[in-house]
Formats: sequence, structure tokens, C-alpha cells
Amino acid sequence: MKEIAIGILASMFFAVTFILNRSMELSGGSWIWSSSLRFIFMIPFLFLIVLFRKNLKQVITEIMKQPFQWFCWSFVGFVLFYAPITYAAAYGPGWLVAGTWQMTIVAGTLLGPLFFKTIYSKNGQVKVRQKIPLKSLYISIFILFGVVLIQLQKADSLTINEIMIGVLPVVIAAFAYPLGNRKMMEVCDGRLDTFQRVFGMTLASLPFWLVLSVYGFIEVGTPSSEQISQSFIVAICSGIIATTLFFIATDRVQHHQGKLASVEATQSTQVLFVIIGEVFLFSSPLPSGIAWGGLLIIVIGMLLHSFYTKQMNTKPKLRVIYNTKAQKF
Repeated sequence: MKEIAIGILASMFFAVTFILNRSMELSGGSWIWSSSLRFIFMIPFLFLIVLFRKNLKQVITEIMKQPFQWFCWSFVGFVLFYAPITYAAAYGPGWLVAGTWQMTIVAGTLLGPLFFKTIYSKNGQVKVRQKIPLKSLYISIFILFGVVLIQLQKADSLTINEIMIGVLPVVIAAFAYPLGNRKMMEVCDGRLDTFQRVFGMTLASLPFWLVLSVYGFIEVGTPSSEQISQSFIVAICSGIIATTLFFIATDRVQHHQGKLASVEATQSTQVLFVIIGEVFLFSSPLPSGIAWGGLLIIVIGMLLHSFYTKQMNTKPKLRVIYNTKAQKF
């Protein structure tokens, strides 16, 4: 339950991304700067946090031990996640991008078989491939249906081109984010805390953002002061606060695919926060009747996830005995 609450709080700060990215595009800013500036601004803040906590050396040591893993999965989790989202915001409204992003609640569940867990038996430690948690998948699909209902109220105003450009990049991002996050949890194997992992991934992805910045300077020139200030807000709210909260929640349930899927499903509430933000900032109309039905489905779906997670927490833990020692699995 606590992890789900943390996930919902994170999604509120994540919503800032979709609202301000669209705002920057409407004011003439380039998606190139919207994406790269966020992570460039994150570096000094995360550096100071890790330095203050006196565990900077450990992050550098971990990166040097497995540099390919760090650069590869940081690229997947951060670059392939955020660059497509900002690109999509240049061609589609914030509600469309935020709504499509909810594919991640199903994507995260489907990624389960790509990972292994260690169990203990009379024969010692055994690595077993994770299974897709079907109950969590069904609930996530139910939530996704609610998201689709919200999108229907404005879908008739979109062209095919807007749908293709505004949707496909976000689908890529929806799979890349949970994949990069889970792979890095596997690489770190509990040796780094959340702040260290976020800093390490941001640092490892920095070369890609710097290259993109050079490309942006050549293609569109320097960013405006308004885009710089808004990117700074996104970096703080979404890049540091939201990412850290979300990673804390996923770290706490990383060894249980069902609970992990429940935490990742909290991202569906971003649609609610985006709608509220666009109503207040852009004077967007309130949802229609069918959209309210979608909102109700999302709320019910999150309650089901909470109930399912609580139910799993009350299940007795199994033990097997070997070598006169009890081991959990």
C-alpha cells in the first residue's frame, strides 16, 4: 500500500513533464532542448545529493565495474524513454501523449519473463524465470481501457498523421522506461540506493544528451529563456522528485512481479493530473460524460491493484529446510 501511494505521488510530479513539454512546443521551443536540458539540469543537483550523503565513490566504482551495462540500460531507460516523449509532444496534444504513455502499465507487466529470480530449495540456489502476473495484467488492461475512454472525447479532432507521430514514439518510451529501470535494478543488485542509481543512470546517459544538444544548437540554435526555465522546472519536479519517488517504490518491490506491476500501474493517474493541469493552465474543457467513466475505471483499477497488493502481503511465506537452516523463497 505504501509503495502504491508513493507511486501515485510520483505520477503527480511526472505529470509536469507532459504539461510543460506541450507548453514549450506551443511557444516555439524545440523538443531537442526540452529533452536534453532536463537531464543536464539534473546532474548538479543529483551530484550534490550523492556527495552530501558521502557515497559518490561507490557510484563511480559500480559504473567502472560494468560500464557497458550502465551505458546500455541508462540509454534505454532514460534516452529511449524521454527523447520520444518530447518528440511526440511537438506533434500531439499533452493529453494524447499522457494517455498513450499509460501503455507502460501493461508493458511493465509483459516484461516479467525477461528477468529471473533466485529461490532456495534442497538442491541449493536456483534461478527461475519470472512469470507474467496474470491478475496484475488483467487489472492493468482494465485501467488502460479507462484511459482509452478518456482519449475518445478528443480523438475525433486528430488527423492520422498526428496519431501516428504522437503515438508510436510514446509506445517505444512506454516499454523502454520499465525495461531500463528493471535492468538497472538487476545490475545494481541492491548495492546502490535510489539516489545513487538515479545519479548513475543520469551520468551514464549524459554523453547522449550532450550530443543531442550539439545537434540542437546546429539545427535550431540556442533555447529561449522561457524554455530554459520550464526545462529547469521539469528537471526538478519530474527528473529528480518524481523519478526518485518512483524508483524508491519499485526498489521496495523489485523481487515480486505482481507488486511491481501494481506500482507501475500508478502511472495511470498521470492522466488525471494532466487533465487538471491543462484545465487550469490552458483553459482546456473538462472531460465529457464518457471520459468521466474512464476516470472512474482508473480509480477502481488502482483500488483493485491496492487490494491485490495487500492480499499478497498477507500470504504466508513458504520455507524449505536443508542443511538444518531455514531459507525463504
